[in-house]
Amino acid sequence: MKKIILLALVSLVTSCISTKSTIQNINDKALMPKVVGDHFEIKQMANDGKYGFHQDYPINLGFYKTEASNLNNVKRFFNGITAANGEKLSYKKIDTCCPYPSKNNAVGVGTLEIYEVWIDGKTDKWLLYINLTDKGDVLCPKGFLPKK
Repeated sequence: MKKIILLALVSLVTSCISTKSTIQNINDKALMPKVVGDHFEIKQMANDGKYGFHQDYPINLGFYKTEASNLNNVKRFFNGITAANGEKLSYKKIDTCCPYPSKNNAVGVGTLEIYEVWIDGKTDKWLLYINLTDKGDVLCPKGFLPKK
C-alpha cells in the first residue's frame, strides 16, 4: 500500500514538470553583472520585447548555487533599472510558476518567480518573470532604463 501511494505521489509531481525546457535565453557561460553598491550595473537593453515579460524569456539571475543565495540578485536587478522617465520602481513577488527541468538544482527542477512592478503613485503595473535557478545575460527589459 505504501508503495502504491509513493508511486502515485511521484507520478503526480513529475507530471506537473515539463520534460523539456521552453526557456529560450539560458546561458550557462553568462557572467554576473558588476555589483555597484546595492545594484547591478546593467549596460545592455533587451532587443526582444518578450525579455522578462514572457515565461520563455525570463530574467535569469541564477549565478549562485542555490535560489536562496540568488534572492539578493532580485534586489540588485530591480535597483539597477528605472522606469522610462527615470522614476524609481517598486516590486513584489506575487507567484511562482512554470516548473522546468534544470541541471542547476539538486532536485532537477527550476521554477520562475513572477514579480509585479510599478511606479509609486501610478496605476500602470507590469509582470516580470525571474529565474533564480539558471543564469543568462542580464539585460534591461524594454520600457525600462538602466540606472545611471
